[in-house]
Amino acid sequence: MSEKINFEFTANLIVIPVEINGVELSFVLDTGVSKPILFNLSPNDSIDLKNTKTFYLHGLGADGKIEALKSSYNRFKIGDAIGSSQDLYVVFDADINFTPRLGVAVHGIIGFDVFKDFVVEINYNSKYIRLHKPEFFRPKTSRRWQTIPIEIYSKKPYLDARINLKNTEKNIKLLIDTGSSDALWLFEDEEIGLLPNDSLFFRDYLGKGLSGSVYGKRSKISKFLLSDYCLENVNVAYPDSASIDITKVYKDRNGSVGGDILKRFNMYVDYTNKKLHIRKNSYFKKPFTYNNSGIVLEYNGSMFVNERVELPPTDGYNDTHNPNAIKIDVSISHRMLLKPMYRIVELRKSSNAYASGLRVGDIVLGINGKEVYNMKLNQINEILYGKTGRLIRLKVERYGKVKDYRFKLDDALKRNKPSN
Repeated sequence: MSEKINFEFTANLIVIPVEINGVELSFVLDTGVSKPILFNLSPNDSIDLKNTKTFYLHGLGADGKIEALKSSYNRFKIGDAIGSSQDLYVVFDADINFTPRLGVAVHGIIGFDVFKDFVVEINYNSKYIRLHKPEFFRPKTSRRWQTIPIEIYSKKPYLDARINLKNTEKNIKLLIDTGSSDALWLFEDEEIGLLPNDSLFFRDYLGKGLSGSVYGKRSKISKFLLSDYCLENVNVAYPDSASIDITKVYKDRNGSVGGDILKRFNMYVDYTNKKLHIRKNSYFKKPFTYNNSGIVLEYNGSMFVNERVELPPTDGYNDTHNPNAIKIDVSISHRMLLKPMYRIVELRKSSNAYASGLRVGDIVLGINGKEVYNMKLNQINEILYGKTGRLIRLKVERYGKVKDYRFKLDDALKRNKPSN
């Protein structure tokens, strides 16, 4: 059993430290990928790439495939586990960069190469993973744990689940995708009745895949059943067919189960014995929420901020021996600091935010009276994902001018006329 490897949990994604050829980087732990992919390299990341050749990768997004560099015989270190002969795929396209959308540094995605050799323990509650050698792993015997068979196809894991859609229970096969922020993706299929409710959906940006942005419909299903566990009123997304290369999809697959469902369980993922051991955790009963603001923010570099600083009064000049001396109070000072900047990159046109006058490209300076440069992206998003009817006040900069906007969070699933 390895030591605990603490991870950062943001936007329902697991970001773990991975050392490659002696350089420590950050990777999204993604069971939906069969190859480790490196992107977002900066001049400071001097990775010694071994034995390279050109390769093409296929991924989600409307643009099809992307060119990459395949590098062999690299040394990977995750915790105290070391692999000395690993393949690595490097993408140099500047548009393939997940850091801005997550607000934390991400250099790549890694999946199969972690899971194939170990039983991977994922503790979403305490935010750590552990790597167990399969020959020494003993499954939990407590009744709180349930074991689900999984299928490995083309180096990716699949499970069987059930959903209740339009009062009908359906069996579905899903890719286990820890690299997806959403709860559930389903591929529209009229023949088997996998279609969103006509009166309960809205079109939206779904996320960023390797080959570009993905759009589709968002809706709800009444129940999602996994083994004996039942989740209710679950978010579901139906990606546009243009975003999926159906020829690359496993023929029996109906969609994906992502981080917004998976985080509700602590688990052991055992590729060797094709089993998934799960137990519900403190996230299990949390409601599934949508981005009712319609705003997608992106980290957009840094800006200089003139920040007021209070210093201890003793730092000022105070000559007690000369009552006529001029006293200089430097207990209040200012300093220029580099702070994160956030820009609106997607905005749902049916939202109250759009109706209030906000637009894509606006730089957000403040939210509900607080400066956003002192907040992390996930803290801002928690506000934007709030309850219907909550008043949001945004201060933004547009073309050098500062403007204030007010709007109420709407219910994205109801086709009501937007109101301020």
